[in-house]
Amino acid sequence: MLHNQTRPLHVYSLASGDVCLAQVVARLQGLLPQGGAVALAWEDALLATGCVGHPVGSLTLQEDAGRLLQQGTQSGLAGGRAGEVWTDADSGGRVALIAEVEESWPMPQRQAWLAAARLLLDAVMLSMRQQLRIAGLERSKRLQKALFEIADLAGAELELEEMLAHFHQILGSLMYAENCYIVECDEQQSSLRFLYFADTRDDFVPERERSYRHEEMPGSLTFAVLRQGRVMSGPSRELLKTLDSPQARTQGLESADWLGVPMWRNGSVCGAIVVQSYEIDARYSDEDRALLNFVAKHILTAMDRRAAHVQLERHVQRRTVELERSNRSLQAEVVERRRAEMVQAALFRISELAVSCPSQGDFHAQLHAVLGTLLDAHNFYIAMVNEPGDGLEFVYSVDEKKPRLSSRPFSSGLTEYTIRQRRPMLLMREDIDSLIAAGEVREFGFKSHCWLGVPLMNDGEVIGVIAVQSYTPGSRFTVEDQRLLAFVARNIGASLERQRDRERLLEAHAGLERRVSERTHELGEVNQKLLAQISERMDAEQRLTHLALHDVLTGLPNRLQLQETLEQTIEHARQGIGTEFALLFLDLDRFKWVNDSIGHAAGDQMLVQVAQRLVRMVRAGDMVARLGGDEFALLVHGKGGVEAMLELGRRMLRALEMPMWVEGRELFPSGSVGIALWHPRYGSGADLLRDADAAMYRAKLKGQDRCVVFDAAMHAEAVYRLELEADLRRAIKNDDFVPYYQPIVSLAEGRVVGHEALLRWKHEQRGVLAPGEFLALGEESGLIEQVDWLIYTQVATDLARATQGYVSVNVSPRHFRSPGFAQRLLQLLASAGADPQRLRIEITEMALLEDAPRTLRTLRQLRERGIVVQLDDFGTGYSALSYLHRFPISVLKIDRSFVGGLHAEGSRNTLALVDGVLSLARTLGIETIGEGVETEQQRQTLRQLGCNYAQGYLLGHPAPFETMAQRLQVP
Repeated sequence: MLHNQTRPLHVYSLASGDVCLAQVVARLQGLLPQGGAVALAWEDALLATGCVGHPVGSLTLQEDAGRLLQQGTQSGLAGGRAGEVWTDADSGGRVALIAEVEESWPMPQRQAWLAAARLLLDAVMLSMRQQLRIAGLERSKRLQKALFEIADLAGAELELEEMLAHFHQILGSLMYAENCYIVECDEQQSSLRFLYFADTRDDFVPERERSYRHEEMPGSLTFAVLRQGRVMSGPSRELLKTLDSPQARTQGLESADWLGVPMWRNGSVCGAIVVQSYEIDARYSDEDRALLNFVAKHILTAMDRRAAHVQLERHVQRRTVELERSNRSLQAEVVERRRAEMVQAALFRISELAVSCPSQGDFHAQLHAVLGTLLDAHNFYIAMVNEPGDGLEFVYSVDEKKPRLSSRPFSSGLTEYTIRQRRPMLLMREDIDSLIAAGEVREFGFKSHCWLGVPLMNDGEVIGVIAVQSYTPGSRFTVEDQRLLAFVARNIGASLERQRDRERLLEAHAGLERRVSERTHELGEVNQKLLAQISERMDAEQRLTHLALHDVLTGLPNRLQLQETLEQTIEHARQGIGTEFALLFLDLDRFKWVNDSIGHAAGDQMLVQVAQRLVRMVRAGDMVARLGGDEFALLVHGKGGVEAMLELGRRMLRALEMPMWVEGRELFPSGSVGIALWHPRYGSGADLLRDADAAMYRAKLKGQDRCVVFDAAMHAEAVYRLELEADLRRAIKNDDFVPYYQPIVSLAEGRVVGHEALLRWKHEQRGVLAPGEFLALGEESGLIEQVDWLIYTQVATDLARATQGYVSVNVSPRHFRSPGFAQRLLQLLASAGADPQRLRIEITEMALLEDAPRTLRTLRQLRERGIVVQLDDFGTGYSALSYLHRFPISVLKIDRSFVGGLHAEGSRNTLALVDGVLSLARTLGIETIGEGVETEQQRQTLRQLGCNYAQGYLLGHPAPFETMAQRLQVP
């Protein structure tokens, strides 16, 4: 029997298709003779499968029609039956029609009835298929429209709940969805959160942002969908029976039909969408399940797109804030650079004015105008120390309250106070009143609300003061103004002095002109003498010009002339009218020793001879300049590149190394040379001079008496050193330095008698650093003293905790320059509760060389309190026996270079040297420690030679305090 998968053939729904075919069958039955019956069976891709008959109770005839459809054979027209089976040309479906009639019904009428029935059924079924296709297209159109609306919602500026409400409205246009909710869950499906909830009957209102755990909702169909990851559909009562806990009651009202669809993301259930019906007539079909599953995927995609969109907007907003912050920083930098450019332009203008202004008054007025572009200078004056040095000359004054200031002897005014302090003074009204009350100053004329004065310096001497002041509270000067005026004043002092010299020269010229005119009128016969005086005046002018651009001692061009020549040379090179060139920067090595040992006069003679040697090495068109002190610069033209300049630098050093006689002494000077070659990146001579100076500094670091060419690596190293110095300052602030303790062992007994505290830096990025990686920078920057005191503090604390052995610490020569070093160290030990007799300090021979009397006093103060002094690295310096006799040295440390060479090839001399040092120490009653013991053979040799103690990797590596405590069995 032909049957439908969902219902028997004799059960019919009210579907429009079945009703239409039933009406056609009834019409066909009406065309039969009275008492006839008709049955129709069909199998079609669009119309599905079914049977219908008329009269309605003709079930047997319908079953015959079904069998006829399955067999596919013609039944014929004979007897009491008339039937036919055919295939529809439009859809390929098959149709079976049977009529039960009287046998007397004529054959022609039967044939006519079958033909008419076939035509009518084909037409009706074609119409039904078209209606179904149209309905399918309309459903597809509605679905497509819904998907477009869902996609549009993903990019709409809506809150999540509002967007999900629109999703609900769209879903309602596709199926029955009055009661709908959407949830999301965690990765383990152990909790869920309601994103959206709409129900016409249930009074349950989920809390927003709250997560409901599985234990709170026993028998939840929603959790079943989430955990099983499949679609669940049917009455809620029936679905509950399929759960693992059928005794659990359902959450909410009982549903006539319930449909839940899981939502998947990346292969895992992330949520679900549920619709339910409380009406018996409103049920969900397979099509509704497929539709909800399909729409759920698009809703999840839209939600993900919206979440990504929100995240993108947040990222864009965060990035916008970062860019705005960067923009503000860049704007501040631009303002700062523009201010620096203004200051630089002002300095250049001041230098030009010192040369170009016809009179001192004009120079002062234009100087005032230049300063007015940098700060508020409405009330401004310049005070210079007079020639005798006992008073002030107010060479320029502009003030809204006071008339022109007149010269006066030194008194207790603010100007004199600034000269005495030798530093810039920024004083508010209350500061001035305090100084007046203390008797430091007294005020002349109107009271200033704010006063800013900066001393003018020339060759280390105060020659005057420039000052600005304000009489109103609304106008105040800042610390930035003070720094700016102080920076400008460093350049103004020399310019004012030159301008004053120029004014004196002009006055002298004017006087000379008067004398010449008088003598011309009086003594025409002495014309030759007058010409000689004119020549002398011209020589004086030339000498003054020469002095302004040349070094007084050597006669070489000075820094100013070198700068001017460099600027011209760079400009010519940029225009392509000049040759290639390079700048060589020479600094003499150990020149300070010459001044300190045989005097500054000998040093000047040495500089003169060096200048002469340099001049003999250059060609016409090149320049040799003295920059100051023991620094020289050579501007050399010519091709050949790096190799040629290096060869010139080596020849220069060889020429310097030739001996010279100064003050009856034979000296052998040497130097370090830095070379900077012309490159289009240089915008000024100062940049070229800076890089040559940096290359010279690198040459000194490499051991002096050598040449180095500036390259990009030097710039990178400078940046690295700057960053390392910043890290070092942060590390000092954060106390990131710790002592590592290396044991010192008795060679005779084999036991640990003490430890040496070695500096380590716990760098936040590079780990634990040894001193070799930062000690030079610390010494250069002066930060190493702060680092030392941090270590001394930790050592004192550890020494108080350990009850056995001693600890030795290294003391830099810098500390002996401080008169309070010994007292501070003893106070540190007392505060920590540490015994001074268990602390030893290690010093190098350099500390004894720099200031022997002060060092001796400091060591005696420490020795009086029981602190033992050890001489470190003995044998690598001067190793003068006078140290051992004059200073309270109790222990000698034999340098690791000698210990390491005891058994090397040709070690006989080293062995004899170590034996001699040990014998000397025994004679003087001084203990000895061998450093760097790394082999058993070295330890045995030192023991046989009579060395008392040793330290090295063989005997123990440097380690934190905890390891030292274990060695000494400290609790």
